[in-house]
Amino acid sequence: MTLRSSEVRRGLAVCASGLVACGVLGGLLVAAAALPVVGGAGITTNRVARTFIDLPPSPREDPLPERTVLLDKNGKQFAQFYMENRKIVKLDQVAPVMREAIVAIEDSRFYEHAGLDIKGTLRALVTNTQAGGVRQGGSSLTQQLVKNILVEGAETEAERDRAREPSIRRKLSELRYALAMENKYTKAEILERYLNIAYFGAGAFGVEAAAQRFFSVSASELTLQQAATLAGAVRTPYATDPSLGTQRRRRLRERRDIVLDRMAQLGNIPVAQAEAVKRSPLNIHMRPEPGGCAGSAYPYFCLYVHRELVNNPAFGHNRAARERLLARGGIVLRTTLDPRAQRAAQRAISSRVSPKDTEVAAEAMIEPGTGRIRAMAASKKYGVNSGNLKNGPSTTYNLPANVAHGGGQGFQAGSTFKAFTLATALGKGWRFDDGFMTPGRFVPSGGYFDCQGHRVNDPNAEIFNASGEGSGGPQSISTGTWKSVNIFYMMLERRVGLCQVVKTARALGVARADGTPLREVPTFTLGVNEMDPVTVAGAFAAFAARGRYCHPMGIVDIVERDGTHVAVPPSCVQAIERGVADAVNHVLSGVFTKGTMTGQDIGRDAAGKTGTNNGYTSAWFAGYTPDLAAAVSLGDIRGSYRYPLRDVTIGGEYYGQVQGASLPGPIWVSSMESALRDVSPTSFHHPDMGRFGGGFTPGMDKLLEAEKQKHGGDHRDETGHSGDWTGDPADERAGDQAGGPGERHGFQGDHGYRGWKARWKKWKQRSRHR
Repeated sequence: MTLRSSEVRRGLAVCASGLVACGVLGGLLVAAAALPVVGGAGITTNRVARTFIDLPPSPREDPLPERTVLLDKNGKQFAQFYMENRKIVKLDQVAPVMREAIVAIEDSRFYEHAGLDIKGTLRALVTNTQAGGVRQGGSSLTQQLVKNILVEGAETEAERDRAREPSIRRKLSELRYALAMENKYTKAEILERYLNIAYFGAGAFGVEAAAQRFFSVSASELTLQQAATLAGAVRTPYATDPSLGTQRRRRLRERRDIVLDRMAQLGNIPVAQAEAVKRSPLNIHMRPEPGGCAGSAYPYFCLYVHRELVNNPAFGHNRAARERLLARGGIVLRTTLDPRAQRAAQRAISSRVSPKDTEVAAEAMIEPGTGRIRAMAASKKYGVNSGNLKNGPSTTYNLPANVAHGGGQGFQAGSTFKAFTLATALGKGWRFDDGFMTPGRFVPSGGYFDCQGHRVNDPNAEIFNASGEGSGGPQSISTGTWKSVNIFYMMLERRVGLCQVVKTARALGVARADGTPLREVPTFTLGVNEMDPVTVAGAFAAFAARGRYCHPMGIVDIVERDGTHVAVPPSCVQAIERGVADAVNHVLSGVFTKGTMTGQDIGRDAAGKTGTNNGYTSAWFAGYTPDLAAAVSLGDIRGSYRYPLRDVTIGGEYYGQVQGASLPGPIWVSSMESALRDVSPTSFHHPDMGRFGGGFTPGMDKLLEAEKQKHGGDHRDETGHSGDWTGDPADERAGDQAGGPGERHGFQGDHGYRGWKARWKKWKQRSRHR
């Protein structure tokens, strides 16, 4: 039906001076003349005429708040945000019986009037003026639409209160806007707008959300019984909210029956049919409509995306604009989340760390070359603990992320930071076998400068090998990395320049989890800075991508309300030379074959670095293949210094102490194996041996000769070293003792070049768990 009110109003203007009851205006004028109270209130006949001839524009209609939906990489929804749970639909997507029901109960003469139901309004006007205020409703459906638009468009509580105030002045303003809307839209367009804006109760705005919430069906599938129920809920949505108990449902049923009677009275349905439906129960099937991340299957990833939308300038010119975008919703976000990788990470963590443990494990997986975050998992559930317990199975911190994305302060990254010193040295011309003699004790008392040129030496810090004693010895780039030797890396950092190492780390996206500046101190290479898994995984992904760093990203495509797609491209930069990255990969691959992760591999090319902090305050493993990078952190959520990882039971297993290879490492291995199960293996690029091969370490020849004599043969490895040393996690314990200035860094292992099997057995007995 396309009835508009422009011709009606022109005709009414002609008959207004005679006060003839012709149409809308005539009826209003008769009412004004018959009601001295109205006149006494200052509403004269002439004023009524002017009020309804000189109409304002229809009210401003901002886009209605809708749900913002998050999809995984396969297009499946896993979360939604909304200020109002609403999904806009076209009128032809609403069952005809629903349209009939809402018109029957709310405005049966909707298709006959031009925005004002005179009979209903006069009835309400008489009652309200005699009572001295509004006591009875007489609003047409169009008037109700106007009121809802004004309430939705209000930016302050005061504006919302004015849009709802029970006054004749507000009612007249509403009438004028209603006539203006009838002049602008067809009846079908008005009905469609009303059905999408109305609140039905139980948190459902609009008929589509209401149909799904109340009956778990779409609006196009509503039956007579369901349509009558929803139509009955609109008048008093809070008093008939079926989610609030049996009493409210009883009221809702009463309202449904009133709608059915009215439809029968108007001839929409036979009386017998109305009576039959009235005898049936409501058959409410409430469908949960969780909003936010607590109800998501992947809450940590959801929270990351939410914070990214709010914080990233790419999604709005200022924070207020981005918050409005999120609040108003109506957009679809296609994210980078890979359900397979997510499940792999969660299972690997959950099988080893319990939500009830105060020790928390977290993992992030990132695709090299794009920065796409494929998974974010943690040992604790996301949410508030029952009784608001401080320590329980749940947390409101985004454990795999930094503070900006809802995370906590992070944990010191330990010897994973040696990878940045390694990359700096290789970039400066160091070769795989280049090295130097190391002492058994080292004090960083000179030679360290931050990037401001300030001396940051720390004569109070002591770095020890072999449990605080031992004579040191020769170490090369390769052996010092595989065995994670602190003193070697402290000395290497000084030789290549602390600032240069910091610059390398920054180029690879390294930033503290709490957002404060990096601590540029001598123990930088030992991982004194607190980090989060997303940041560390992103940095290591750059090695896998041959030096190409891509900022971690969670959103790849935005579908706006009008269906427009806005692609979100990766943000990448060549952070280090390709050749240098290839060389780093070559050395870090040895961590699995000759170093602290010996005996733990995933059956394909992989590289990585363990990290265990001073006093076992936290433990890490960060590693990668050419196809996927991941970082795992572990520490006590109550405070890593107050509660170190010593003599602890985690996931039902006892650990004398936790190192990077004893728990984060196995989590990494298990998760990567599952995540890459259907991905064909890809190999790292071979390093330029002409540039990086060979090298010289003073004293290494004598050590190798001694090893040769000890083992009765010459066992040369791929770096040119002889001997059969392969390393084991005990050496990580010996080398991964990181801390800040002024702390004592004990060396709690041994560095002997002994057979792998004997040392592996010893490590398992002493260090893994009992």
